[in-house]
Amino acid sequence: MVEPNLIRAAQSGDRDALITLLREIETHVYRTAYYILNNEQDAMDAAQEALIRIYTKITSYEEKAQFKTWIQRIVTNICIDKFRRNKPTISIEEHELVFREKSSVEEDVISTYVADDIRKAIDMLPEHHRAVVVLRYLQDFSYNEIADSLDLPLNTVKSYLFRARQQLQTLLHEYQRGGVRG
Repeated sequence: MVEPNLIRAAQSGDRDALITLLREIETHVYRTAYYILNNEQDAMDAAQEALIRIYTKITSYEEKAQFKTWIQRIVTNICIDKFRRNKPTISIEEHELVFREKSSVEEDVISTYVADDIRKAIDMLPEHHRAVVVLRYLQDFSYNEIADSLDLPLNTVKSYLFRARQQLQTLLHEYQRGGVRG
């Protein structure tokens, strides 16, 4: 991800290194915020707030944790705080999560509905379950990285993921039967 030398240079006060570092992580920070908040404007605000916090707190980063874990903790905490302050609004724009590879129009439509149902189901999860799902399945974090990022015991992360998968399965079955359309 990010060069350790770049991090050290940024920590030692090299402004150019710090700016380069922030540019390298800004897309990752925004993507995480968007997956958690599911609203473009809120995600942009949270990402900006996270980048500012990283900018001002870079000297407090200690190499005993991975840099991406440290960043993830900052972004996730900001998103959870934002989520608590004002429950997320549903974005008006359609965001396509379709993987295209010589597919028919019918397959595209089905894929769009399935992706939309998954997104809606994730949005309906409690915030602590949503955070672990986003980190595990959308950001590809290990269980240990999630535990470090969210400052949770490893068994709690496993429990949250187990419960979240159960809730998602139930919600997706309801979507298939046409019972829930949020």
